[in-house]
Amino acid sequence: MIRLTNVCKDYPTRAGLRRVLHNISLTIHPGERVGILGRNGAGKSTLIRLISGAEPPSLGTVERHMAVSWPLAFTGGFQGSLTGADNLRFICRIYGVDFKPRLQFVKDFSELGMYLNEPVSTYSSGMRARLAFAISMTIDFDCYLIDEVMAVGDQRFRDRCRVELFEKRHDKAMLIVSHSHRYLKNTCHRFLLIEGGRLEEHQEFEEVYFRYKQLIGEAFESREQMAAAIDGSTPEGQAKREEKRLRRLAAGE
Repeated sequence: MIRLTNVCKDYPTRAGLRRVLHNISLTIHPGERVGILGRNGAGKSTLIRLISGAEPPSLGTVERHMAVSWPLAFTGGFQGSLTGADNLRFICRIYGVDFKPRLQFVKDFSELGMYLNEPVSTYSSGMRARLAFAISMTIDFDCYLIDEVMAVGDQRFRDRCRVELFEKRHDKAMLIVSHSHRYLKNTCHRFLLIEGGRLEEHQEFEEVYFRYKQLIGEAFESREQMAAAIDGSTPEGQAKREEKRLRRLAAGE
């Protein structure tokens, strides 16, 4: 179980301290999949970092009674002068697990080839994200923190990520940040909305999505219109899906 109690997070600015999160209380149980929506800058990624332990709260407490991952595809923890393989070796030492079998998995999954033995500082952002996701899958966590991770790589790689994460680890707890309504609706059991640094919880996806669209100035006229848009059955929804399909074709995916 993970429990946040009256958590606040402040950041210094030239105008003084700015409070990004206000009195957040949240409990995540084993096996739960919790989706998070919110406008850009609302504090979603900050919440993920607090839960992972990458940053401490300014006030309140974060209790972790299960093994929690770092944010998947997070690349800030890599040592740029080390190779991808050596970064994996270092992480394996930290977690007390064998390096050799995990090296083969990372080779196969990341498809970095010879670059796995090159310094991470020479990697593109996509290569670093592929390495980070592959390494994340080599450690057995009880709860995975997912911050827009499915934007990594091409469609084939994203499909492999979904299988590895959501099918093979279907019994694990997950906290998922995404702007994709279909992704959250099809994946999560609970839904959170962050607005003004405060947390709102909704049991039904339609409720949280209706509220989210209001906040970003794209409110639906009715819940029926929203339901049609979620299903992609409106002309606007169909046009967007066709546009995405054509972009993938143009990119050779």
